[in-house]
Amino acid sequence: MTDTFAVETKDLTKSYDGVTVVDRLNLSVRENEVFGLLGPNGAGKTTTILMLLGLTEPSAGTASVCGFNSTRDPLHVKQLVGYLPENVGFYENLTARENLRFIAELNNIPWGETEKRISEMLEMVGLTRQDKGKMTVGKYSKGMKQRLGIADVLIKRPKVVFLDEPTSGLDPEGINHILDLIGNLPKMGTAVILSSHQLYQVQRICQTIGILAKGKKVIDGSLDKLGRDALTGGKYVIEIETAEPCPQMTDVIGKIKGVSKVDIEGTVLRASTDTDLRSEIAKAIVQNDIPLVQIKVQEFSLDDIYMKYFKEEG
Repeated sequence: MTDTFAVETKDLTKSYDGVTVVDRLNLSVRENEVFGLLGPNGAGKTTTILMLLGLTEPSAGTASVCGFNSTRDPLHVKQLVGYLPENVGFYENLTARENLRFIAELNNIPWGETEKRISEMLEMVGLTRQDKGKMTVGKYSKGMKQRLGIADVLIKRPKVVFLDEPTSGLDPEGINHILDLIGNLPKMGTAVILSSHQLYQVQRICQTIGILAKGKKVIDGSLDKLGRDALTGGKYVIEIETAEPCPQMTDVIGKIKGVSKVDIEGTVLRASTDTDLRSEIAKAIVQNDIPLVQIKVQEFSLDDIYMKYFKEEG
């Protein structure tokens, strides 16, 4: 990841008939990262995406993509982005290749490059067999159309893609395939804004996550940061497993600067700390001749973070 932002909003606001659906939203997505945009229905996710795409104007504030203002320069933005809505539409009497050829022409992709890119995209999303069989898209399953939608979005090699429920309708194998594909897009120079209700999928591939509620940003950051903020009061929780129960280690670890609390359960100690103190804790354990099995920072579940916040808000 870089510190250059592919997407930025500043006090972005949208109101309809006096009802504010996006409220002074400040959001930043770095180049070459996968960003998860979460929130319940009505949180303002789709409206935010539409403003970033230049498809609807904000009531106040600004949205920019790759340095271009989405309201004042929507054509430049559209040249640089791809958008996959939850429900994808195609010409159903045409084949996948014919549909992609049409999209390539709309995006002014040179003819000599078009067929090569189409073949690459169909291979990437796993639709080469249907292409060879000349199957029309009207005979595709929902999952197959979803795969074709990914190819549609990527054929112009966008700098930023917005994906709304991209694994909808896919079987488990297809889900894994598409998630691997999305996770690799930053290596190809593409930033991803992923909106999904499948939290485990977001957790698997997103480096940074933002949660919206009632049009406002609730929290954003890495999963570890969100977990600490939502579940441990901003503290690190370091889990230390030893070969045998060692109650005396609570005193030893508790004396380390930055450790605020130590709990013990069997052979596992949990230390609440201000920073990541694994090296200091491991050194103290070794110096006291206690066999150390493993030491790690507690991992957080996005589902726990999400549900805890909305349970408290509700």
